[in-house]
Amino acid sequence: MIVSSGGKKPNVHTSAYVAPTAVVSGDVTIGSGCAILHGAIIVSEGAPVTIGSDCAIMEYAVLRASGGTAMQFALDIADRCLVGPHAYIAGATLGEGCFVSGTARILNGAILEEDCSVAAGSTVRPGARVAARTAVGSDAKALETELFEQVFNEKADGDARGRIAETYAKFLRKAHARDGDTGDKKTPKAPVRRSGEEPPATQTTEVDKVVDVMMLELEEMEHRRQEAIRRQRGS
Repeated sequence: MIVSSGGKKPNVHTSAYVAPTAVVSGDVTIGSGCAILHGAIIVSEGAPVTIGSDCAIMEYAVLRASGGTAMQFALDIADRCLVGPHAYIAGATLGEGCFVSGTARILNGAILEEDCSVAAGSTVRPGARVAARTAVGSDAKALETELFEQVFNEKADGDARGRIAETYAKFLRKAHARDGDTGDKKTPKAPVRRSGEEPPATQTTEVDKVVDVMMLELEEMEHRRQEAIRRQRGS
């Protein structure tokens, strides 16, 4: 569900998947190739939320930014990051390739440099800075190695965190591409948004499927859009 808030409208790339039960509200930008799963909440309240390309935001994760006249806590998540189920990230900055396990907490003003991970149940305190390629939490490195190799079938070396996020986001987009299509002709379908199109200020829109940038449908859509522009210019 995509909701305008505070006069701001979310901007979700057409290749991203947003589950119907996820909530994206306010000044939120979601990049290409992302997967936002059921129950996830991404909210901007006075400061922007930016999520880069090829990120996976899993079930019931809460991502939020906040700000007023005195202080701003924007949330900035770079490319190829994975945020696990029930994780909580508020007003922080995550570099490329970060891996946040389920139930982890990253609080206002914290900065994770590239290729960091936060173990389940761990907390990154407000204003803390985590150096690149650091694993936060008790036994984090050992647990991470087991998770990567036994669950994601990836060697825990190089940019494994980023590779896993990108691969998993792609898998999730394809796995959920036809969600909501029950075959019941009486069931109304939500409209598909075009690239850059946003809901009106008082409207809520459900995104019912993925539009992959490589698919023929998107190419045809772009062709029709360009034809319409040419006709308008010629009139």
